Amino acid sequence: MKVSASFICMLAGILCYPFAGCSKGPASNTPASSLANASSGNDTTIRSKTYLALGDSYTIGQSVDPSLRFPAQTAAILNSGKTLVTPPEYIATTGWTTANLLTAIQNQNPKGPYDMVSLLIGVNDQFQHLDTAGYRLRFTQLLQKSILLAGNRPLHVFVLSIPDYSVTPFGQSYQPQQTAKEINWFNAINREITATYHCNWLDITPSTREAATNNTLVADDGLHPSGKEYRKWAEALAPMMRAIL
Repeated sequence: MKVSASFICMLAGILCYPFAGCSKGPASNTPASSLANASSGNDTTIRSKTYLALGDSYTIGQSVDPSLRFPAQTAAILNSGKTLVTPPEYIATTGWTTANLLTAIQNQNPKGPYDMVSLLIGVNDQFQHLDTAGYRLRFTQLLQKSILLAGNRPLHVFVLSIPDYSVTPFGQSYQPQQTAKEINWFNAINREITATYHCNWLDITPSTREAATNNTLVADDGLHPSGKEYRKWAEALAPMMRAIL
């Protein structure tokens, strides 16, 4: 039987219809929307935000579980919403002064840019009776480094004030009134410099003074904040961070 050319073409069309692209190899499993995004250059992948936490014992969370550190709790709050954040990176150790932190950043050479950088430093400068003029210089250098690590975006840098440990059981044995006064001096400096560089400043010092009448805000070591106190910092910091992400 003689089959017309038109019939052959029609039959080929019917056989190929269920198998998109049968004449050009196997079908792609990529959704059409993804193909459209790829062809148009649009990347719909949501990239997790990165967070670098710089500081001392208050940042590394001395005497609490790592999950209760204020950077970790801040990231958890952000992740509970629509902002995805990778686990925070830390450059922080108990006992560090501003000089120690400057050296550590230089040695570790963190690779930015980070979406968020927090900086909390100075309590050991005060405790070791370092002068405020030196603190001013070194804190300025640290803030400049923080801005660079945040991709030269000052609004992505978050400075936290120095907690007042004078109200803790440990602090009560170290001239608490003088300690509180000196911490105010150091905080006035970091607040002024933070404003000069147009970064964010979070005053957590009043919150830490509540430990004078609430011992649940102090860790078991009688000096550092508990996870409950760190939670208060995180609840104040997370909305500030979310606003710029």
